[in-house]
Amino acid sequence: MNKKIIIIGAGGHAKVALAALLECQATVMGLTENDPRKHGMEILGCRVIGNDAVITNHDPQEVLLVNGVGSTKDNTPRKKIFKTFKALGFTFINVIHPAAFCSRGVILSEGVQIHAGAVLQPGVTIGENTIINTGARIDHDCLIGAHAHIAPGAVLCGDVRVAEGAFIGSGACVIQGVKIGRGSIVGAGCTALKDVGPGETFVGR
Repeated sequence: MNKKIIIIGAGGHAKVALAALLECQATVMGLTENDPRKHGMEILGCRVIGNDAVITNHDPQEVLLVNGVGSTKDNTPRKKIFKTFKALGFTFINVIHPAAFCSRGVILSEGVQIHAGAVLQPGVTIGENTIINTGARIDHDCLIGAHAHIAPGAVLCGDVRVAEGAFIGSGACVIQGVKIGRGSIVGAGCTALKDVGPGETFVGR
């Protein structure tokens, strides 16, 4: 990877993404953060170089971006960042931790993040700007839409459909064939035995 990388955000999720990039020997130019109190600080040896606007000082052909903004239930801020900088001509790279497993036949769209310990089995398709977080397990033939977040330790059994912007909480389990609707939430530790409709929040078994 010859181009330098800028990570958008300097919080907890950005630190995890940065750690994965460093494990891959990537060259990270710095991180951005709109809170001026963090400007100039270092995270894992990389400096916060200013707010998000500094990205526009660079040629989109010369740098690559990583969306370091995480999400807890609401994926809208991540989606806004992705769409804003895509419209300016920038490209978001995929971040795949060396300790993750992606089987043959997995399809990843732009800006996907696969973190340490995650497992993706054959036939899985992941939409743009989606997070497959630490230790999540995505079994065969699952389809996950854009701007979704599969939180740490979540399990999707075979042939699950997760629509755009959905959030699957930490330790949740979605059994085979279940559909999770657009913008919906499956709460942490829940087991989804049936479909969850668009915009719904499921917190029971």
